[in-house]
Amino acid sequence: MTIAARHGVGALELRGVRREFGSLAALAGIDLRIEEGEFIALLGPSGCGKSTALNCIAGLLPLSGGSIWLGDRRIDRLKPEERGFGMVFQSYALFPHMNVRKNVGFGLSMKGVKGAEAARRVDEGLALVRLQSQASKLPGQLSGGQQQRVAIARAVVIEPAIVLMDEPLSNLDAKLRMEMRVEIRRIHDTIGSTTIYVTHDQDEALSMADRIVVMRDGMIRQVGTPEDLYERPLHADVADFMGFRNRMPGQVRAVANGRAEVAVCGTTVQGLVREPVQAGASAVVSIRPEDLVAGASASGIPARVTAIEYRGRAFFGTALAEDGTELFFRADRTVAKDEAVVLAPLPDRTLVFAGAPA
Repeated sequence: MTIAARHGVGALELRGVRREFGSLAALAGIDLRIEEGEFIALLGPSGCGKSTALNCIAGLLPLSGGSIWLGDRRIDRLKPEERGFGMVFQSYALFPHMNVRKNVGFGLSMKGVKGAEAARRVDEGLALVRLQSQASKLPGQLSGGQQQRVAIARAVVIEPAIVLMDEPLSNLDAKLRMEMRVEIRRIHDTIGSTTIYVTHDQDEALSMADRIVVMRDGMIRQVGTPEDLYERPLHADVADFMGFRNRMPGQVRAVANGRAEVAVCGTTVQGLVREPVQAGASAVVSIRPEDLVAGASASGIPARVTAIEYRGRAFFGTALAEDGTELFFRADRTVAKDEAVVLAPLPDRTLVFAGAPA
């Protein structure tokens, strides 16, 4: 036998879920359906409501309104331990006086699983996270990545239908974060659980999730596959969070065939219309730094370089347009600080949204 999630419990549904802290609406009536076995990332900046949503699902916070269902069973009135979910915290939350084996088996003992069955599951949990050789060590003798693996093993040995992860990689260095992304997705695929993963890191969400839920101000702004969110953000704030760092306010000159011509930064650029706009209206032009290229064309946005750095294969920098707008760009050749450049947006990678930037 091997560790496996409980199956057949059905989809998890949040129906009009609200959570208020005094006059602050941390969750403003969100609706979300998560299919059994999905890997969902809740993505957004600090204060957007993603961790609040996770804690409501876990039962660590009561709802101010709405309901949460697992299949045909309402669960928001159940205690956390009655929901049977596995949880992985940002801080690991390991017991420093217990060795790795005892930490992994703690949840099993709380559920009354003992003897040979508990030993089997602990062994399989350690094998799943590749820590068999560390079983007798204390948490303080492990690296951060190893401690996080222990926390994951502890969460999955109880064979939960749903595993909840709250920014589990934020305390790790860049190399370990990349390694653990692969491990977390592998573990998810191995045990077949539904996984709900909170992060503020778009790369984490893009690399691991089946679908991404982008949140802002307690609301869901967009739900879609990583490709949907990366290529087709529906709103300027979603685009900003998905790496469209350049946000240029302007005025629409013309609209035709899904494209708009917009006056920005003392010139005119073209882009794909993502929100309804009309000639004469205000708009926001969004573009990723890698798609705003120095010296790629004689036409574009005149600017002066303020900083430049080499990242292998290309240079990335910042520049100021003539109207003072700060721009982030790519260059395929070296450019110098204070050098005058023309930054050319790639038209098929430039998006146009309605209104002025927030």
